[in-house]
This record gives sequence, C-alpha cells and structure tokens, in this order.
Amino acid sequence: MEEKRFEPVRVLSVFMEDIQVGRLALRPDRLCVFEYSEDWVRSGFSISPFHLPLQGGLFTAKHDPFDGLFGVFSDSLPDGWGTLLTDRWLRNLHIDPHRLTCLDRLSLVGTNGMGALSYIPEWGIKNEYHDKDIDQIASVVQRVLNDAGDTDLEKLIRMGESSAGARPKVMVKIEGEDWLVKFPALTDPRDIGHMEYEYSVKARNCGIEMPETRLFCGKYFGVRRFDRGKGKKRPILSAAGLLHASHRFPSLDYISLMKATMALTRDVNESGKMFRLMVFNVLAENRDDHSKNFSFIHDGEQWAVSPAYDLVRSSGFNGFHSTTVAGSGNPGKEDILSVAEESGFPLNKARAIFEEVRERIRD
Repeated sequence: MEEKRFEPVRVLSVFMEDIQVGRLALRPDRLCVFEYSEDWVRSGFSISPFHLPLQGGLFTAKHDPFDGLFGVFSDSLPDGWGTLLTDRWLRNLHIDPHRLTCLDRLSLVGTNGMGALSYIPEWGIKNEYHDKDIDQIASVVQRVLNDAGDTDLEKLIRMGESSAGARPKVMVKIEGEDWLVKFPALTDPRDIGHMEYEYSVKARNCGIEMPETRLFCGKYFGVRRFDRGKGKKRPILSAAGLLHASHRFPSLDYISLMKATMALTRDVNESGKMFRLMVFNVLAENRDDHSKNFSFIHDGEQWAVSPAYDLVRSSGFNGFHSTTVAGSGNPGKEDILSVAEESGFPLNKARAIFEEVRERIRD
C-alpha cells in the first residue's frame, strides 16, 4: 500500500482542463466560499448558473443540502461504492475519514472526478484506465463487498473510485474509449445488469437520447461515458447540483425540473427531452428518479439535457417516485399532462410524446 501523509486542505484551486476556474476555501463554520478567477470571468461560463453566476466576488454556500458545499462541487464527490472504497483505504493509512472536510474530499478526487472539474492540490490515487478482464474485476469487487480483505482496494480505486451512485462500478478503456461498467450490489437481483441493458435498449427505442450501452460477459452492464469525448472532459451538472436539491430524499417535482430545464437551456426541444424522460420513467416504473439521475452537459456554448442514465425498474422512495409528478408519487396520465401545463410546455407536444412512449413500451 502506497504511503500517504495527510495534510488538511485550506484552499483548493478548481480547474477545467488547464484553465483555473476559481478557488474554494472553508470558513471556520465549515461553509465553503468560492471565487471565480478573473480570467474565467472574462472568457468562461457559469459552472452553476442558478447559484454561481459568472461575476467577481465571493459566494458563500449554505449548510444544506450539501454540508456547506456548493452543489456543482458536490457532484464531483463519490457516493456509495466510491465512498466505501475511499474510507477503507483511509483507515488502512490510519486516517479517520470523519476528520476530512469537504475540501479534503475534493482533494482526494483531484483530477479523477466525473465531468470536467478537477481540484488542486490533489491528494489521492491517480486513476489508471486500462483494458481489463471484466470477470476478473467482478471477482475483486465481490471480495471487497464481502469484506474478504482489503488487498485489492488500491486496484479498484485506480479504476475510478470517484464515480457516483451506490452500485459497484469501475472505469475501463474499451477499444480506446472510456466506459463505466457496473456490478451487482449485495442487495441487487443477480440479473440486474441484463435488466439495465434491456431498459437502455427500450429507452432508446422510445426516442430517449442514450449513450452507447453493452452487456459484458452476458451479465455486466456497461455504458460509454458521455462526459468524455475526443480526448476532452465535458462539463456536467446534475439537477441536484443545479437546484441544490438533495438526492437522499424526495426534494424535487418534475414541474420544477421542467421549469429549470427551460430556464437553463432556453430551448423547448431540451424541455421536450426532459418531458419524454419523465414519461418513460413513469410508464416503465423507474421510480428511482432522484435529483442526481438527471443531468445537463455543456457543449462549449450552452447547456443541454445530457443523455439519460440509470434507467431500470425500481421501487423508489417507499414505493413512490423519488421525483414527484405534479405532486403525485404514483402518477397517471393526467398528472403527467399537468406537468406540461404547469411548466409551460406545449400540451399538444406533451400528448404526442406520451402516446408515442406508451405505444413503444407496449411493443
């Protein structure tokens, strides 16, 4: 195990590629303060339009819902599986994970995070994506899940501990491209990979923009990363990060999500993408539609709805949709159309999308 010495982070520089976006610091009350760099204000774009508009001066985060951190930076932190790996690795180094601040955690992410943001100084293990034997990786994941020793922790961390989500996953190179491959958690059905692959095919058939997906070894779901392309990192921002809406409990309604999509993209076609995804989630019974399962991607000019991900039949929050549909956790057609009406999305388009998705799901 590599020897590491922990040094608490006082100030963290935020970069996109080789350009400094700004700096983060932590106040004594554990609230983060952020300031854009002067160069970024002149030639960049807002990395979080609703909470960090592109202007000079200091921005101070609130305690909730991200423990004193801005949502756009919280998006960079691992969740579930990634946190499990990191915390075990820290304990092996005799470091109490509970001592770490949010800046320390971002320093651990460093240049390895999802999206385009990176954090300096970097204190962690550099990712190494290589062509790997998927079955071999799966056996390593299973040993870690079963707590059968920590000899493989560093190996898994090098394959991408900074990914979000609860299920075990690794980043690998497939034919020279970056892919994310998922493995079943202890509570998942054994065929969860096959189920998610079938849902990705069905979603694509329903007109939803999806990244390329594959089923590896007949059982492990893989998706080509849409935050990587042509050797560049692409900026992404989840609905949780955009709206400061927690993904740990129901905090969002599709009406608000549709309004936010229109305000961010200023494009009714992008709102249509979000509406179509909502219809699919309802009709295909994907109730785990929390605020981190919707994202936006920046193409260098403007924000747009990202390709869809994490689509699979699920029970959601106590059997209800995590994102409510016009206030309902168990919605029907009228609730879906109410979202269009309340958000200003054309009703004729909404009805056409609903009928198209319903017909293709029936097929």
